[in-house]
Amino acid sequence: MDFTSSAVWVALGYIMFTNILLSGDNAVVIAMASRNLPHEQQKKAIFWGSAAAILMRVVLTLVAIQLLALPYLKIIGAILLIYIGVQLMADSDGDENMDAAPSMFTAIKTILIADLVMSLDNVVAVAAAADRAPEEMRMPLILIGLGLSIPMIIFGSTILLKVMDRYPVIITLGAALLGYLAGEMFATDPAIHHTLVEVLGAENADAPFQILGIALVVVIGLWLKKKSRH
Repeated sequence: MDFTSSAVWVALGYIMFTNILLSGDNAVVIAMASRNLPHEQQKKAIFWGSAAAILMRVVLTLVAIQLLALPYLKIIGAILLIYIGVQLMADSDGDENMDAAPSMFTAIKTILIADLVMSLDNVVAVAAAADRAPEEMRMPLILIGLGLSIPMIIFGSTILLKVMDRYPVIITLGAALLGYLAGEMFATDPAIHHTLVEVLGAENADAPFQILGIALVVVIGLWLKKKSRH
């Protein structure tokens, strides 16, 4: 493996830059899922959730192209993402005295499920960035790039937790982001994307579903939150 090649360093730079761009939504989910935990368990949930999410993303990267070529997989992922967004928003006023151990387990489970869903698109971008390197260097560069993204995700999640406590409206914005991603994922599924492009046009194929995803998460989440208060 030749690390002196400029192509290798350029590819590593692309991989890290892609991770920086794509890890914002993961930091939102991690922060929201950990928000109702005691302070000490927040740190543990963020660390273990982030580390497990990165490990899972490495595994997904190995089969990224094959996964995304399967029809209906993104549709299933979009439905899961809508569900997660609704649950996170509905639980934003959760009981802060809930039992600690199962709460942390639930937070980590939520982080893993959400990252699994969102990584279906992310790992393809990382794999594409790695294509700039020689073939024998691609997997080592992917592993290095994803590993270096762990501190960034943990730091971003910690900052978001502090901001959410001060500005609760960010919880709604975070849930809306998940709805937006779900709508985009649904519209780009290979089983229906070609038909949507023919009917709506390439520029408008995603937008209606992105708006619908936001509306579903926010409206249903607010309704469940209001219902739980009563």
